[in-house]
Amino acid sequence: MRLLRIVPDGTRFKIVRFRRFSYPFSAAYSLLVLVLFLTVGLNFGIDFRGGTLIEMQAKSGKPEIASVRQTANALGFGEAEVQEFGSGGEISMRFALQPGGEPAQQQVVVKAREAFSATYDFRRVETVGPRVSGELVQAGTLGVVLAIVGVLIYLWFRFEMQLAIGAILGTLHDIVLTMGFFLITQLEFNLTSIAAILTIVGYSLNETVVVFDRTRELLRRYKTMSIPDLLDLSVNSTLSRTAITSTTTVLALVALVLFGGTAIEGFALVMLFGVVVCTYSAMFISTPVLLYLDVRSGVSRGEATDEKVPAGAKS
Repeated sequence: MRLLRIVPDGTRFKIVRFRRFSYPFSAAYSLLVLVLFLTVGLNFGIDFRGGTLIEMQAKSGKPEIASVRQTANALGFGEAEVQEFGSGGEISMRFALQPGGEPAQQQVVVKAREAFSATYDFRRVETVGPRVSGELVQAGTLGVVLAIVGVLIYLWFRFEMQLAIGAILGTLHDIVLTMGFFLITQLEFNLTSIAAILTIVGYSLNETVVVFDRTRELLRRYKTMSIPDLLDLSVNSTLSRTAITSTTTVLALVALVLFGGTAIEGFALVMLFGVVVCTYSAMFISTPVLLYLDVRSGVSRGEATDEKVPAGAKS
């Protein structure tokens, strides 16, 4: 029985040369992220802003957005954000944080049920007070920062200095590009988004470690091979594994986007973007960085004898 091979043996793509396109692209994207962060900002969800989120579904027919918005605004809790989503007559309503603490937030839900329960089924209700939202912001920020610091420390001890620097830059690059996805799409940023970012950090780490482990192995084996050729060989020798991992992960995430429902759709979309970014980063960002570092002196010094350069590895 023949094994499935998405990438044929002996593939010799010249990956490193694409840095001339990948680096300007990532730099421009990162600059756009910074501008959007300072001007537009993240679309914080109910977890971080506080207030009340209500999702309803029309019992029959198509919902009338204008009528729902007018009724919601007339409840006396300020201007409500009313949006239609999905294809089954679903509506989301957001009410701003009300003065008066938790009882005031609960009053929003009571009034909304009285106004809409006759024609709409309530699918989801979330109420977050000011104290809780503030604690969630602090806890979420602290969790992300500690996780990133932990990953960076691991990378520093996992590799020699040159490889560690490349891996750290790749991980930070993936985080910036993922935040850009939130800023550009204005996808709601909530606690689920924090979980998605942490998962992407782990996926990015996994992709980079696989390629860099092969790079270190080849540096010790081929002492006379040029660094560009060796880096190309590192990526090509792990390309089959990368293709299989990315493809299976993408298929699972597409299924979650299509059939997972609204509760998990945001997480799946961010993860789908993250898998693409992490794969791109490991090949076209982290690995070419090693061209500008003295990676051979840091890894191959004092190692075993040089082996014959494989056919097709040279440019």
